[in-house]
Amino acid sequence: MQYGCNQVTLTSTRYPGKFARCFVGGNFQHDVDGWIRCWDRCSSGILQLDLLALLKTMFEAKLGSASTLKRIVDAIKDLVTDAPFDCSETAMCLQAMDSSHVALVSLKMDVAMFESYRCDRTINLGLSLAGMARALKCANNEDTCLIRYEENDDSVLFLFEDTKRDKSQEVVVKMMDIDSEHLGIPEQDYSAVVCMPAAEFQKTCRDLAMFSDSLMITVTKAGIVFTGKGDTGSSTVTYAPSKSADEEEQQAVSVDVKEPVTVNFSIKYMNHFTKATGLSDRVRLSLCNSVPVVVEYGLSESGHLRFYLAPKIDDEDADMK
Repeated sequence: MQYGCNQVTLTSTRYPGKFARCFVGGNFQHDVDGWIRCWDRCSSGILQLDLLALLKTMFEAKLGSASTLKRIVDAIKDLVTDAPFDCSETAMCLQAMDSSHVALVSLKMDVAMFESYRCDRTINLGLSLAGMARALKCANNEDTCLIRYEENDDSVLFLFEDTKRDKSQEVVVKMMDIDSEHLGIPEQDYSAVVCMPAAEFQKTCRDLAMFSDSLMITVTKAGIVFTGKGDTGSSTVTYAPSKSADEEEQQAVSVDVKEPVTVNFSIKYMNHFTKATGLSDRVRLSLCNSVPVVVEYGLSESGHLRFYLAPKIDDEDADMK
């Protein structure tokens, strides 16, 4: 604000060390609660700054493009209905299981992903993903997206701004009480790790779903083999590790194998996971016999979206052999 006044520091008499700077041309006054308020008389009337608002615990994060959050929500909303977002000083995270407790979604958005980020203390924001999806439909992909929550509010504000057209839109999403427990994911030394183009993995899963409900994944030093086998037919897709140094990195297939792996999964869940293809050019598969697979999509270099899927039990896999 510019009124040709002097800049001063305001402090709270109740909470020492809390302060804010503002331009004032009027008087200071202590109210009965011990808060300092300042008035600035100007041509438009009286402007009041209340430090009580400044001292509220707040979470506020701004993404340069709403498309990132759109794609994340679209990728997981069919698996998880209600999302407990854990926000800390270093990251905005989500961990939730699907209703069948077969798949786990783990999202981490580091501070570096945001244009600005403020989190006064660790808080949990329980939101309906359907509600978030409706809110995000109001935004253009190029709009900035500001997420704001103030302590004791019952809702989260989404502010979308189109700087080219000088347009802004606010959407309020009510919060939910979500019973959730953070699951400790143990460190696992995987037998095989495969990195490949995300679009290729998506097409493979879609193709094999036409033949089978199960996806058999076999990894050896020779490459990775995807197999779908059903009553009406079967299909096998094989990728050998890339050998050409001239092959573009985004199109390369890399295989790191400590010991061979053969494991079966629900192809329906795999097709759910591949909805995240728009988030990353590459996908990373970490596998081990009798252990949940990790399907990971990187979010630039500052986060990830991971899906954990338990393998199908042997009885369910009998028709695959």
